[in-house]
Amino acid sequence: MGKYMLRANYTQTGLQGLMKEGGTGRRAALAQAVEGAGGKLEAFYYVFGDRDLLMIADLPNDSSAAAVSLTVGAAGALEVDITVLVEPEAIDEAVKKSVPYRLPGA
Repeated sequence: MGKYMLRANYTQTGLQGLMKEGGTGRRAALAQAVEGAGGKLEAFYYVFGDRDLLMIADLPNDSSAAAVSLTVGAAGALEVDITVLVEPEAIDEAVKKSVPYRLPGA
């Protein structure tokens, strides 16, 4: 399983649904979407700033994460951005790998 951060903004239609169902109702609907893709919703928060909503989800793979993002986005209530989250152990592995690279002009 991989971890993914989904950041979203409500559209006008989405805000109308939020006003009708409340925050917990929308959390339940989004948890169901994540679970339907074989994952688990780990965190769900409404936030102030450039986004309305922040979720952390465990999902089986990138295609499952993309399926959630595409399905939710296509419904028209949320505009969704998704970010792959990388565990510190994966960075430990990465720094041990040798990758050939040449600086520009070198």
